Amino acid sequence: MWLRNCWYVIAWDHEIPAADDPKLFTRTVLGEPVLVYRTGTGDIVALEDRCCHRHAPLSVGRREGDCVRCGYHGLKFDPQGHCVEAPGIEIVPAKACVHRYPVAVRNRWVFVWMGDPAKADVALLPDNFSCDHPDWKNRPGYLHYDTPYLLICDNLLDFSHLSYVHEKSLGGSTRIAQSRPVIEPVPGATADWPQMGIRVSRHVNDVPPPPFYQRFRQFDTNLDRWFVYEFLLPGTLLMHSGGRPTGAAPDAPGPSVRLHSCQTLTPETTHTTHYFFQQSHPANEGDDTVTESIYNSLIGAFNEDRDMITAQHRNILLSSARPMMPLAMDAALIQFRRLLEARVHAEHSAAIASPHPALTT
Repeated sequence: MWLRNCWYVIAWDHEIPAADDPKLFTRTVLGEPVLVYRTGTGDIVALEDRCCHRHAPLSVGRREGDCVRCGYHGLKFDPQGHCVEAPGIEIVPAKACVHRYPVAVRNRWVFVWMGDPAKADVALLPDNFSCDHPDWKNRPGYLHYDTPYLLICDNLLDFSHLSYVHEKSLGGSTRIAQSRPVIEPVPGATADWPQMGIRVSRHVNDVPPPPFYQRFRQFDTNLDRWFVYEFLLPGTLLMHSGGRPTGAAPDAPGPSVRLHSCQTLTPETTHTTHYFFQQSHPANEGDDTVTESIYNSLIGAFNEDRDMITAQHRNILLSSARPMMPLAMDAALIQFRRLLEARVHAEHSAAIASPHPALTT
């Protein structure tokens, strides 16, 4: 169940080679191979990574200025996706072209629009401000999952798992699972998107500091912890989290932890997913060793997630017709899945009502 008329992150900006770098970057999104490169002016271009001739990947060809030449039979494509040269053919057929995807860059995330280009709307981009803000520091991360992206969405929408999957890392207390989150709608940015996602707020008071915190800040008291995040379509988490000594006022002096996390999921195929993430700390609260410690802690914790979700996925494949039993802790993920299903249904209904020719440029 994929939403197409929306933005998906395809890369961190540092992953895309510079304009003078001959390497070509490719990544599959929603089952479609996409080639991404920079022009001489620094603009980022995303083209279908499939030559229209014999479907060879353009990414195994070469750069020629702002154009890309297929490495199989030499067809040359400009940044608009038009074939401007075909060796041995004097007049290149007008239909010789590859699809060009709308691209947007915001705070180091490179987004591609996988649906109707006419509907590409930058108002729908998430506010991933801490990915590139002078007041926040982070180390960007990427993981690849051999699981469907919705299973990872489920994981992020139910933080009760922190008590068990991350008992010795991010969690540290069974009280997290015992607390009840508050779930609210997040208003949409346009008339076509009446709701962008859901907001989940979970406060857990008077609990021991998790091992994660103790790696970069020592506490000798219990903490009041909070996790407040928006989970936006198609699969982006934007979260404020932290902890302060139990009973302390929000602005009280003394040791505390404040973090902002941006995580987003991009389906690669039906059964594989790209996971882009970072967790930022205030730039004036800790040096590079803190940044590195937070990153290493996340890698360890997210590998715990990946191991669990991969094992879950194997079981699902063995008995795909067997239903899961919903429980109270599933409230957020059930709401999100219903919202996604409604958006996908609306998108399909609109496509049937207003069919248009296949887009080729």
